[in-house]
Amino acid sequence: MTLRLGLLACVLCGLTAAPARRVQDVPTDWIDGATGHRVIRLSSEAGSQTLYFHDNAYSPDGSKYVFSSPSGIMMIDLAKLGTEPPRPELAVPNAGGAYMARRTRELYFTRGGVRGAPGGGAPAAREVFAYDYDTKQSRKVPYATRTLIAADESATVTTITAEDPTGRTPKPATREPRPQLTRMFPGKTLAELSPEQQYAVNKEEGLARRALNPDGMAFVVTSLKTGKADTVGHQYGWLNHMQFSPTDPTLLLYCHEGTWHEVDRIWTIRTDGSDKTLRHARTMDMEIAGHEFWSFDGRTIWYDLQTPRSQLFWIGGVDIRSGKRVKYRIDRDAWSVHYNVSRDNSMFMGDGGDPTQVAFSKDGMWINLFTVQRGDVLQREKLVDMSKHNYVTGRGGVEPNGSITPDKKWVIFTGNFHGERHVYAVAVAKAH
Repeated sequence: MTLRLGLLACVLCGLTAAPARRVQDVPTDWIDGATGHRVIRLSSEAGSQTLYFHDNAYSPDGSKYVFSSPSGIMMIDLAKLGTEPPRPELAVPNAGGAYMARRTRELYFTRGGVRGAPGGGAPAAREVFAYDYDTKQSRKVPYATRTLIAADESATVTTITAEDPTGRTPKPATREPRPQLTRMFPGKTLAELSPEQQYAVNKEEGLARRALNPDGMAFVVTSLKTGKADTVGHQYGWLNHMQFSPTDPTLLLYCHEGTWHEVDRIWTIRTDGSDKTLRHARTMDMEIAGHEFWSFDGRTIWYDLQTPRSQLFWIGGVDIRSGKRVKYRIDRDAWSVHYNVSRDNSMFMGDGGDPTQVAFSKDGMWINLFTVQRGDVLQREKLVDMSKHNYVTGRGGVEPNGSITPDKKWVIFTGNFHGERHVYAVAVAKAH
């Protein structure tokens, strides 16, 4: 679940998508006047966009990058980025579900059926293929129906609604949801809230009922070698946002979805159903931990942390071996819908957020770079002015879903600030 406040808030705030422009009118290379950083348009086709923020878009050696377009999956040679005009290659036409393999020089993609939700939600009934971008050949990945595939390509996973047939997973007692108005804005009446805040309250009321009294669910882990499917990990929780470890093929990161300030969200489990572990236990009322994602080396789970919701903002992390925790303070105006991290954990990027979202920021619409300093401090630098970007998907907008290139020279993101949706790269170093 994304911490956006959605369609109604944008209507009330008067936020609308910018009028479309012809692709030949959309700039290809310029210096952002507010930040002094160079921005390059990577896509040549309007309607293109980056992958979901935690989906792997880079080849193992960091030389290739993929994104989606209306024509199919596009690939960029990063070695030449910034030195000559980008030449996106149509790697796989009429395909979706792009995801770069973690170890091989292959690109997973899907065709047919119904696309699944971003973030590891509903399973997608689609055929899965792997495209070798050196030989230009494709092969079918047997038994897979989605590109959520373990690092060694041994298994895939989906979720189902199911009760534990052994009876060893007792159903928790029914809980009555507390009014979200008093939870989120104590002492306030609905009439005293802004339109954005009113929408937030109504949205959380609907989520609370399922989050507090979830159905029984489980994982179905399917071997891509034999087709054997095992149902494991029965629990009472709204299971979502599944991500295989980038290095350990038996470890799965997932969440208990719902009202983030009322669920312990971040969990891992082994693919045989063992070692179910809560990775961040909330320490106070209204605490939020969410939009979790793996570090490149699979050692750390990073996430958006708020203590409490909408008040204090951090990038949190937990080392899965030692349990050691770290948190980096983020100002309200630097809070982002999504964060991402460099391969060496020395830099984070954030894609910002408009005033309708959980931080209620008045100046939060930026692509941000955060550099780790001594003493668990982040140094923020604004990279791109996103004040004309429409973040709200329900009104023709898009979340930027950015990432840092493996060489740490660029941040790649989606933008619609020129009307059409395109993929852009911004240089980490300021233009001279």
